[in-house]
Parts: sequence; structure tokens; C-alpha cells
Amino acid sequence: MNKFSVVIAGGGSTYTPGIVTMLLDNLDQFPIRKLKLYDNDEERQRVIGEALEIVLRENAPEIEYAFTTDPDEAFTDVDFCFAHIRTGKYKMRELDEKIPLKHGVVGQETCGPGGIAYGMRSIGDMIELIDIMEKYSPDCWMLNYSNPAAIVAEACRVLRPKAKVLNICDMPVGTLRRMSQIIGKQPKDLDVRYFGLNHFGWWTSIKDKEGHEYLPEIRDYVAKHGYLTQVEVDTQHMDQSWQETHKKAKDLLAVDPRFLPNTYLKYYFYPDYVVEHSDIHYTRANEVIDGREKEVFSAAERIVEKGTAKNESFSAGSHATFIVDLARAIAYNTHERMVMIVENNGAIANFDDDAMVEVPCIVGTDGPEPLSQGKIPEFERALMYQQVTVEKLVVKAYVEGSYQKLWQALTLSKTVPSAKVAKALLDDLIEANKEYWPELH
Repeated sequence: MNKFSVVIAGGGSTYTPGIVTMLLDNLDQFPIRKLKLYDNDEERQRVIGEALEIVLRENAPEIEYAFTTDPDEAFTDVDFCFAHIRTGKYKMRELDEKIPLKHGVVGQETCGPGGIAYGMRSIGDMIELIDIMEKYSPDCWMLNYSNPAAIVAEACRVLRPKAKVLNICDMPVGTLRRMSQIIGKQPKDLDVRYFGLNHFGWWTSIKDKEGHEYLPEIRDYVAKHGYLTQVEVDTQHMDQSWQETHKKAKDLLAVDPRFLPNTYLKYYFYPDYVVEHSDIHYTRANEVIDGREKEVFSAAERIVEKGTAKNESFSAGSHATFIVDLARAIAYNTHERMVMIVENNGAIANFDDDAMVEVPCIVGTDGPEPLSQGKIPEFERALMYQQVTVEKLVVKAYVEGSYQKLWQALTLSKTVPSAKVAKALLDDLIEANKEYWPELH
């Protein structure tokens, strides 16, 4: 088997140790000759980088390893780039969540005004990262799971349409794990049909390899319990706020009982509920800072201090599992079936061809081939058209430096009650993001 060279862009992320753990656990299926971390925050990456240097020395000393802030060193001789960058870090995520709440609007990192603000910050850095990759390793594949995935994917489609970039999200994988727990199956034993946009979709079928349909059984369970399971299946989505989100799925299902909903739909279907149950002084960003951030960095610091990773471990959630499966599909042409974000081009028959949709794909060495999902109902189609137009307007606003188009995007968002509120929000977000956004006219 060929051995591969991998760079993780966003090396200082708390998700990086889990991805490295998953890579090490799967060296028999995806052999690695070189592993590099790349970040523009030298100090943040140093803590993770030094800890993982010890992990690799003790578990896979044959792998050449480095962590760097130099793009030449990071991207020269690379087969795969795993990208999970966060422009503005958690300081800006906190503002993405708290500024909208100040206006009585949903504060969430990928949905509504917070997602739009985050998207405007992310586009420039993502395009720069693609250009660096293509300069130093033009045959490299980028597996991008930087949020907000929908806006980032649209920006890639518009600004770098020929780049070897795969835009993905782990949420469908995490929810499928919950579904498999409900019916006593393994996720790998199930094939799904799904349509939507990123963080905005529905499952229409969950079958085992023999063709047995489990959707009615799962639907009955979700109608009573949401996606809460008796056994926790994913360390990544265990916090109290996530438990409440999984529980709320039963109310999402009630809106259209035919299909199983993506949990993020709660921000669009029940924005008043979300705002009412939010604490402007302590949002999800604070929960992550006090939880996963401290846990991962404390573990990394202990490893460095002791000089050994024995008795320490990093957990690999859906995030890490999915990325390794996707890399293997590209590397070995496994024709893995995976839900991915791709240009529609007829996959959803009655939806715009140039929309970036989230559907099951067969993945091989040429990338993803979307599977046809047929025509979708008018309710879901109308919701999706509204949301995809928001995403397109955000990218146009970025490219054109257009205040008007970004105001329109916020006004059109289902989470924002009026153009007046949208304008007040936009002016506050411009002030908060002046270091990151292009100038708007």
C-alpha cells in the first residue's frame, strides 16, 4: 500500500489530537509516511504540536512529523490537507453568538447572523489556504470541514471552482450514530437517503444492507425522545446544550413527520424558543472554552510536562472518523457512500443545479459522485431555496464588498424578524469584524 503525506491545517485546533488518534488507529488501512500540522497561531499550535510529537514518537516513530507556521514547509510534498480553520478563534465565535442575542435573534456559530458573520471571516482564509496548497502540492486533495460549511462551500464553488476541495460536515455522521444506537445496528451497516443543505436537511430512508427500512421505527422513537439515546455514542456532542438539541428533534419531526430532521433545523423552525432558552452571558462558545478547550489543552500540557503520553488519551469523535474514511475513499477508490456537500447538478431534480446541496455520494479517486434523490416536497424545497439564497448573497457580498447584499442576506434569513433588525445587526457585526471582513460599500 502507498504511504501518504498529510498536513492538518488548523493544527492548533482541539479537534487535531482526535484526528491524529484516528489516523494512528487506522495505519493498517491508511498508511502515513509524513504528518505535519500548520497554523498561523504559533503559540496555540505549539502546545498541541509538542504533545502529538510525543504521541507519535511512542506509537509510530517511523512517521516523519513536524508542526510549523511556514506554508512552504507545511504544504510541500503533501497528498492530503485536512482543513479545519477558525478565523477569529473563540473570541469571535463568542461575539457571533452574543451580538445577535442582544437584538433578540438566534446566536449560533453556523446558523443565522452568527453563521453569516463567521462565513464572511472564513472565505478569505479558505481561498488563501487553497492557493497555498495548489502552489506547493498541486495534486493534493483538501478535505475541508471548516465552518460555516455551507457558505465556505459556496465560496469555493464561485472563487475556486476547479480546486480539489471536498466540503464535508460530520453532523449527518453523528446523527446516524444515534439512529444506529436506537435500532441496535452499526452505522457502517446502514445506507441512507438524505437531501438538504449543510445543517439544513432531512433523512428519507435508513436501510440495512439487506434492504430493510428502519425509518418508521426510528421516527417513532424520535417522536417520543428526539435523538437522545440510552448510551452516549459521540463524545463530541455530549454537553448539556447538545443534549437539549437532540431532545428538540421531536418537535422538528412534528413539522413534517415524513422525514427525520437535521437537528440544526431548530434554529429556523423554533428561533423564538432558542432565544428564550439562551443566556447572553454564557453561550455555546463559553461552554466550549470551559469544556473541550480546557480538557484538550490540559491533556496536551500534561503529556509535554511528563514527556510521555502513557495514561493520557485524546478521544476521536465523528469529526475524526469521517475524515479518515473520506481520505481512504479518495486514496484507494473504495466507492464509500458518504453524505457530502456538492454542486447539485440534478441530484435533487427540482432544485437549482448550481446550489451547494448535502446529499449521499459515492466517493472514489475522482471525488464524489452525487446520488439522485429525485424530487423533493414543496415545503422543504421552499425552505431550502430561501436558505441557499442567503448563502449565495453572503458570498456575493464578500466578492463585491456589498453592504446592500449582506443586508439582504440577513433580512432573508429565517432567523431574523425584519429588515430593520437585520440592518441594526449588520452595523454591529461590521464593527465587531472590522479586522476580518472586507470593507463594505
